[in-house]
Amino acid sequence: MQIGRFIAKSRIIDLKSRDLESAFNELLSVCPLKGNIARSQPKLLEDLLDRERNMTTYLGNGIAMPHTKVTMKRPYILAVGRVVSGLEYEGIPDYNEVRLVFLLLASNKESNYLTVLALLAQIFQEKVFANELVAIPEIEHFKIKILQAFGARRSVPKRLGERGNRFMLKQSDRIARNTKCNKIIMFGDTFREEYVPDKPFSLLDVLLVANGGISIGAREFYQETIPVRSFSTSRLSQLRSAVLIGLTRGILDFKDKLCCVCGIPKSDNIDTLVVVDIEKEFHSVLTQEAKLLPPGVRPEILERVFGIATELSIEGREGRPIGCLFVVGDSEKIKEFTKPLVLNPFHGYNDEDRNVLNPFMDETVKELSSIDGAFIIRGDGVLDSAGTLIHAPDTEHQLPGGLGSRHAAGAAISKAVNCISIVVSSSTGQVTVFRNGKMLSLIEKVNQREI
Repeated sequence: MQIGRFIAKSRIIDLKSRDLESAFNELLSVCPLKGNIARSQPKLLEDLLDRERNMTTYLGNGIAMPHTKVTMKRPYILAVGRVVSGLEYEGIPDYNEVRLVFLLLASNKESNYLTVLALLAQIFQEKVFANELVAIPEIEHFKIKILQAFGARRSVPKRLGERGNRFMLKQSDRIARNTKCNKIIMFGDTFREEYVPDKPFSLLDVLLVANGGISIGAREFYQETIPVRSFSTSRLSQLRSAVLIGLTRGILDFKDKLCCVCGIPKSDNIDTLVVVDIEKEFHSVLTQEAKLLPPGVRPEILERVFGIATELSIEGREGRPIGCLFVVGDSEKIKEFTKPLVLNPFHGYNDEDRNVLNPFMDETVKELSSIDGAFIIRGDGVLDSAGTLIHAPDTEHQLPGGLGSRHAAGAAISKAVNCISIVVSSSTGQVTVFRNGKMLSLIEKVNQREI
């Protein structure tokens, strides 16, 4: 979804307030409430503060995303406020770190409300990008940067004119045609800013792998964007993540052959070309008959779980590696092969509050990942349970040496039920996907930069 059409330049402001309540009120004052929303501004402010008391909307990295659903004519209204010195709220120290406030008002009729929240977090949660936004001295430049990030501003993207990049792009076009590739994939993290080549490729489709939105000018060049929330240090791992997400979204097909173009992240230099035959690369997990996405599982749910697993793999928790298991699919059938190890920490909460699409669940999931047992996730993203023991029978399954009970449980449940398991190894940080009992290494953690 392109959410840029729900933001206007007049709703991007520097906040004068220094406390959270006044900041929310200031943002509401620039929103078009009159004639659109069947609720007064004081009542909206009260709803926002009630949510803040029940569950903080501070995401970390200086970003807060207050939000509420109301009866209104528009599907969404967005407002953005910047406060360089931080905010105060009921003595809670976290709010002293808030520098950017993204206010989202959503219509009660919008079913993809959580998807929009997740997309907002995906675009702006990167710490470096958030710091750059705060450091911009002029408000007009800040507004332009925000609009560009939303893809709402028609601007000419920066074109890098290095001879080496031109040569690599020319060769990638030639290699793609000679090896009978039908798609070219560009990895956006190679460049510090959005990149559009000077000359188009041949008649092949060009796809962009990126962790945020792109401008209108870029959308005229790239046929599709594959969203990858978190990049691994390994380029092949990045490629596997992009292909799996492309398959779940229907952007890629099992029979596709890809020419992948990438380089060292933020280097602005293309230095690697890889040709991938999806059918051969993923033959151990997928067949023509068996699809990666289990019935009833939405693509964005699997993307979100991949992102959380990747971040746990790379970051760990409090400086130490963390192992965990996610099982995504028909939770009622999965329950036949599980039992609780601890009291279910998600029991009794509203579906919206315990959905993996809700960006405020990230820290909760990461904190609970230290509990023994699996996370069971419904196809619509609702976290059914944590700390769950899996006892699916699988006496004949053979796993590579070194993989323990967590991997065995993930393989067994994916064989017993039509679901998918994602395992993070506590010893190596490797992320492994199990589908129909078959194994695929998604993220292979490395200790040094891959060359």
